[in-house]
Amino acid sequence: MKNNYIYLVFSNTGTIISKLLRLCTKDNYVHVSISLDNSFSKMYSFGRLFEYFPIPGGLVEENLRSGLYRKFTKSKCIIYKININEEQYKFLKKELDKFLLNKKKYKYNLLGLLGFYINKPIKRDNYYFCSEFVSHLLIKSRIYNCDKDPALIKPSDLLKIQPKELVYEGFTNSCTLTS
Repeated sequence: MKNNYIYLVFSNTGTIISKLLRLCTKDNYVHVSISLDNSFSKMYSFGRLFEYFPIPGGLVEENLRSGLYRKFTKSKCIIYKININEEQYKFLKKELDKFLLNKKKYKYNLLGLLGFYINKPIKRDNYYFCSEFVSHLLIKSRIYNCDKDPALIKPSDLLKIQPKELVYEGFTNSCTLTS
């Protein structure tokens, strides 16, 4: 049986938005991305579409060595590797591909952050924030079993996924992970 790994990348760039989110959540890591390989050149999440402007936001393809991560040299991250079975991997890939095929129709769920803050999910078609998106993928793929609505899941909730293996913690610009 082949090992299929996915990677969850939790980060904090130190932008004004991330500082506000940290103030609200009291969490060290306020952003989460998912990667299907350990090069981290293609990580998927919801965030800013343009490096220099926090709005508009949407479905983004991130790279641990460019964009905001290169601009904010003190960006911190923690990366976990999760071993999943072939069926979970195929389902996750299929679900992710559906998003990527229609990338432009997805928007950042800024209103959803307010709903999260008051503990009332605000769901709108094609609108997600980072942890809402990643948890949606993980729940649908039966990787993460959770009774919480994805619109109420914050990045630190996804740190509870087990089993997982810590592969890196530190500054994003120092990450030389290749395993």
